[in-house]
Amino acid sequence: MGKILLIGTLDTKGKEISFLRNQLEERGHSTLLLDVGIGQPVIKPDMDRHQVAQAAGVSIQSLIAGDDRGEAVAAMTKGVKSVVRQLFKSGGLNGVISAGGSAGTTIACSAMQILPFGFPKVMISTLASGDVSGFIGGKDIVMIPAVVDINGLNRINRRVFSQAAGAICGMLDVSSNLFEDKQTVAATMFGNTTKCVDNCRLLLEAAGFEVLIFHATGTGGRTMESLVESGQVAGVLDVTTTELADEVVGGVMGAGPERLLAAARSGVPAVVVPGCLDMVNFWAPETIPKVFFDRLFYQHNPNVTLMRTNSKENRELGAQFALNLNQSTGPVSVYIPTEGVSVISAPGQSFHDPEADASFRLALSQDLRDDIQIHERPVNINDPSFSHEISQALIRMMDQHSREIRT
Repeated sequence: MGKILLIGTLDTKGKEISFLRNQLEERGHSTLLLDVGIGQPVIKPDMDRHQVAQAAGVSIQSLIAGDDRGEAVAAMTKGVKSVVRQLFKSGGLNGVISAGGSAGTTIACSAMQILPFGFPKVMISTLASGDVSGFIGGKDIVMIPAVVDINGLNRINRRVFSQAAGAICGMLDVSSNLFEDKQTVAATMFGNTTKCVDNCRLLLEAAGFEVLIFHATGTGGRTMESLVESGQVAGVLDVTTTELADEVVGGVMGAGPERLLAAARSGVPAVVVPGCLDMVNFWAPETIPKVFFDRLFYQHNPNVTLMRTNSKENRELGAQFALNLNQSTGPVSVYIPTEGVSVISAPGQSFHDPEADASFRLALSQDLRDDIQIHERPVNINDPSFSHEISQALIRMMDQHSREIRT
């Protein structure tokens, strides 16, 4: 049986981490205790703080002498990622769990983010009741609120630690028989591209693939990129790239500058569509920045407002698309439905703007590598013929890529 890695700042959270370790071992699991604190630990670790600091290229003595908390956290964050990466590669780890405040959460979650999907990751944190997107990134880290500060043991945190220990042990008990051994395709979807992606899913499933669909709300795109980067998908059907519009224009659902790059850099076959690039997402109308007040909006629901991208922004998006896709090391094709990249940009709909759409296509064609094909089709993105064509294109690309790898 492999071990559960237990990460903790043992100078400030030693007694609490010791209680958590006991809970894990009482359930029959072996542990590996890794100290990421700066000061003298109150319990003995299996791997000490000096090893972590050394992995970051510094010494504990220099961090103590520097007396800079931010510098120390940054160094231990860098070091723990290196240590955990090596531990995972060497085998013998079944899961990772930690408990901490802001520094401990930052350090431990940075290590958890380098681990693959499905590998049990649990973080007990004093910050877990707020926005934890910065700690989770695009990974499946389970955040458990500490409820009270992690400063001594009491009736509240004993229960929290015990239940967290039970949670990760339960994760380890999940049978591998539940998971199908099929090649996986990652796809992106929005309400405005649902019909397209639903049709694609049925076609791909009929061809023997398992389809994972990600809601392109920022978190969804980051999660998909992370999954692709981890090597767990055979192909990408990136129908809904709207997050790039939010990133470039300033909406609330951007997925960061790495969007579109995971498949490109890893060589995974990808079909890419400018789905919903006609819109930038904001919350309720009163939250929209004043600089955009004279723009065209569509009230998707009381809490989500869509803004139509203009010609200037579409030129920028075309250039950004090309910049990212030009980094592709594997097969990639771009498919563009010229009768609307969403439901509401179809002819007769409120976001129909052929001039803005043409600006995207022109910028893309000017900047995209010559060997990356652009396929323009005179249909709306949700037309069944478009779903069929892009699904078949991806299947062909994956088949060809698979043959090339085997030979």
